[in-house]
Amino acid sequence: MRLFDTDNWREIGASLSRNKTRTFLTAFGIFWGVLMLSLLWGAGQGVKRMMYSNFDGFATNSAIIYANRTTMPYKGFKRGLWWAMTTDDVDAIRRNVQGLETVSSVMSRGATITYKDKSESSTLAGVEPNYVKALTPKIVAGRFINDADLSQASRVCVLGESLAQRLFPGTDAVGKVVNINNIYYRVVGVCSQSSEIGIPGRIDESIFAPITTTRMAYNYRNFCDFLLVIADDNHRPGDIKDDIFRNIRKGHPIHPDDKEAIGFQDISVMFDQVSKIFLGLDILIFIVGLSSLLAGVIGVGNIMWVIVKERTKEFGVRRAIGAKPASILKQILSESAVLTAVAGMAAVVVSVGILQVATMMIAQAAESNGASHNLAVDFQLSFGHAVVILLLFLVLGMLAGSIPAFKAMHIKPIEALNDK
Repeated sequence: MRLFDTDNWREIGASLSRNKTRTFLTAFGIFWGVLMLSLLWGAGQGVKRMMYSNFDGFATNSAIIYANRTTMPYKGFKRGLWWAMTTDDVDAIRRNVQGLETVSSVMSRGATITYKDKSESSTLAGVEPNYVKALTPKIVAGRFINDADLSQASRVCVLGESLAQRLFPGTDAVGKVVNINNIYYRVVGVCSQSSEIGIPGRIDESIFAPITTTRMAYNYRNFCDFLLVIADDNHRPGDIKDDIFRNIRKGHPIHPDDKEAIGFQDISVMFDQVSKIFLGLDILIFIVGLSSLLAGVIGVGNIMWVIVKERTKEFGVRRAIGAKPASILKQILSESAVLTAVAGMAAVVVSVGILQVATMMIAQAAESNGASHNLAVDFQLSFGHAVVILLLFLVLGMLAGSIPAFKAMHIKPIEALNDK
């Protein structure tokens, strides 16, 4: 059968239009199956992108380590001892722990930042330059803390974008001098967050300064509040946890069996849990979509079977005047393919429109409520996914029509002519 043979197309149209109600209901079954699968797939991918965007700019193969009270007496100290991590712990971890990409110390304090007559409450985070390896901020203006700032304990700071906009509405914050807890700092950069994760707080609302500067400002000696550690490509944070704990215990009165004295929050485990949730969502979408798909495919098979039954005598006449069985097979399968393709493409177009409208409505609601852009779901059905769905329905529709088509191909002329 030639693709541009008008006689064949005219015959396909005539065959499908003989019983318009039956053809419409079958096409609607295909349409509904493709629509449900497309909507589920597009919505599922949109929710997945939104959830994974919460980890944008964050090293997922990382962990947070912090000090807790001891729960066991050790070396003359009672249980419940408060202790703090130090730069000695950081140096020991860097020297002795294998499988570690980087470790960064952080300290944080509540802060009041003032510029002229404007004042805002915020969080002051003392960080090292390698902080950006664990949580990458978007640099809006200027730069982030660098090695020179750290070594010289410079009184410089980087402001979160939202905080900077309130303090310096309509003007550039870089180069301005601000008062943070009665100490003056020069603003060298403005940054924003690319995800919903912020350590120690939301980046948009935080102040960043060299940790050496904040230690001097608060007489914090060599202490730090917590560590950000990133494992290398061949390890997970859990693999190097024991080595890290062992090096920390060496410098502190912590019992070797005290499991609670050192806090350990494994970000990679959280990321894996999110991945497993979406694996379950993908399986659910597949099962529900497959049910809709099978309903449409069964409808195609049923109408093809009825059509073959109704046209038995016609096929017998064709065979009697010399038509080859393959030509009858092609005719039936082409009718099945046309019905599936037309209804399927219509469903994809409608599903794309519905997903786009839903995306716009959710974006407007998020904007009106002041929510982060990362909380807006971008429902999209990609071109590749649309092609996969259409091809899947087309193949299954052809398979469903192949059973009655093979029956038609093997009809004997004498039996067909005697059919009533």
